[in-house]
Amino acid sequence: MSDLMRKEIEEAIDAADEALYHLKAAKDYLNSAGNWGLFDIFGGDTIAGLVKHSKMGKAEREIQEAKFALQRFDKELRDVNGYSSIHIDDFLTIADFVFDGLIMDIWVQSKISDAKKQCDGAIAKVQSVRRELAAKL
Repeated sequence: MSDLMRKEIEEAIDAADEALYHLKAAKDYLNSAGNWGLFDIFGGDTIAGLVKHSKMGKAEREIQEAKFALQRFDKELRDVNGYSSIHIDDFLTIADFVFDGLIMDIWVQSKISDAKKQCDGAIAKVQSVRRELAAKL
């Protein structure tokens, strides 16, 4: 393996690690928001709702960072022979929810659950490609 190819693979692995870091952080915040959301649905007070929204905001910031990191990963991956793209669909969007009430809280829980599933899918895909890259070294 040439030094150039080794360097390209290492750069792709670094980009994968950065994407995984942000995806996992987003998932952690989504898990926490989901827990607070359940508490909010089943009798929580205003503070529970505020904490839930705070966690959702932090998850959204991590998701944005993950998107940037995934774009970098995709770019670095194209520099490695045998890879064209990771083809991770445009994903992980969380709306800013201002409404409150039981129906809205249940709907928000559904959106949190969807976002967690999308994080899981992206994490699995990035980890799989990262393992392939590491095996090439």
